[in-house]
Amino acid sequence: MKKHFNWLAVLLAIVLVAAACGDDDSSSESADSNDSASTEEEAVEQTQGGDLTFHMITHSDDGPFWSVVKRGMEAACADVGVNCVWMPGNNDPGQMVSDIETAIGEGSNGIAASLPSPDQLIGPLQDAVAAGVPVYTLNSGLNDYTTIGATTHIGQSEDVAGQGAGLRFNDLGATKVLCAQQEQSNVGLTERCAGLEETFNGEVITQFVGLDADQTEQINGIKAVLDADPAIDGVLGVGPVITMSALAAAQDLGIDLTIGGFDMTPELLDAIEAGDVAFTVDQQQYLQGYLPVVLMYLEATNANQAGGGLPVLTGPGFVTPDNAAAVKELSAAGTR
Repeated sequence: MKKHFNWLAVLLAIVLVAAACGDDDSSSESADSNDSASTEEEAVEQTQGGDLTFHMITHSDDGPFWSVVKRGMEAACADVGVNCVWMPGNNDPGQMVSDIETAIGEGSNGIAASLPSPDQLIGPLQDAVAAGVPVYTLNSGLNDYTTIGATTHIGQSEDVAGQGAGLRFNDLGATKVLCAQQEQSNVGLTERCAGLEETFNGEVITQFVGLDADQTEQINGIKAVLDADPAIDGVLGVGPVITMSALAAAQDLGIDLTIGGFDMTPELLDAIEAGDVAFTVDQQQYLQGYLPVVLMYLEATNANQAGGGLPVLTGPGFVTPDNAAAVKELSAAGTR
């Protein structure tokens, strides 16, 4: 009986050893399989992101507004691991047309473009869509992105933003407002002034007064308009630089004006916090650089299309003396 028990013990030990060996082989194979799957997944992720190149083509002059858009683009490119090409047109539609053609020729995986001059830019962007390049409009282009065949538009409704500014001038008691423009052919700026006219109870004078690139000329242009019409008691600058030019013009002339603006610079935020400027419209331009990259990435890698045929709005919001300090901190970080 004892002998029989010993044989059973030996047999059981052999089975256990065999099972253990089998488990080791299985674990090893499983680990190798998991490592292989992990490597394959990593390779897929790297291929999806690293092989993609997106082009952002805008009328940027690389000033304070567009530098924030560019930072948004750069952050998104780093976050999703793609290559991005920043192509500033410096308010020259002809340069933008050339850049669009270059992007198509380079086999771009996606183009995000502003549309300050639709008559000149719709055709080239339609060519991009026809070539199989996904197109997104940003900043300006809300009224034309569907004509282009773009996936969606990312920005604010300039009409609605202007309407909001008009209501604020009503509350502030202005009676005659100069809508001062820094570009002559930008449809977005025209829409801002048109929106102002729709809701403002008083009179609106819309006029080009000089480029941001020459602020001295711009200040003198505003002073000339104010000198010619002393009834003007408010100015809406349709950009941050021209808003500060309006403040400088008023200070040079020694007159009190109700001043509102669009977008932000540190100087403008300081002026709002000090009460020298009543408000500025915030379209959150960081999102206009960030979101197109993420959305183009998702369309390229996962066949996602955002917007459902409608625009993706980034504004408007308003910065006033009540919230200027908080926004200043974010602006200092380069994201507002």
